[in-house]
Amino acid sequence: MSQTTTNNSFFDRYTSLVKEENINEAFQHQSQMLEDFYNKISEEKSMYAYAEGKWTLKEMLQHMIDTERIFSYRSLAIARKEMATLSGYDEDVYANNSDANRRTWASLVEEMNAVRKATILMFASFTETMLNNNGKFSSAEGSPNMLGFICVGHVYHHIKIAEERYF
Repeated sequence: MSQTTTNNSFFDRYTSLVKEENINEAFQHQSQMLEDFYNKISEEKSMYAYAEGKWTLKEMLQHMIDTERIFSYRSLAIARKEMATLSGYDEDVYANNSDANRRTWASLVEEMNAVRKATILMFASFTETMLNNNGKFSSAEGSPNMLGFICVGHVYHHIKIAEERYF
């Protein structure tokens, strides 16, 4: 198994969106796209959901924050040779309990920027060996490097959804 693939094809929809071959470069290259995305959305627009029962843009951004935190934790645990299988999570339960719509768009952007900065610093600190350790999470197996590509691809995935369905 390569350092950017997993035994669970579900994650291919994220990793396939990342063009870079180096995870640290991928994080850096995505920075401007994220900034452009944030700037397209006003406070009023951030409360928009494209259909009944779909997330608002605030809820989508909170989901992106939560997911990055979870995949960053998984990356850290596997880099440090955690042997236990790391648990999965239900994104809808998290979204339903986030109360994201009470927050301002600016506060969510600030939090996403802080989480991403922490993710970038953590990945920059990993050695090649740490990046390529293999571990288990939910119903998958993979490396911190692969989990980083999922983080980047997950953001691309949601920005694409926003552009197609929210704008």
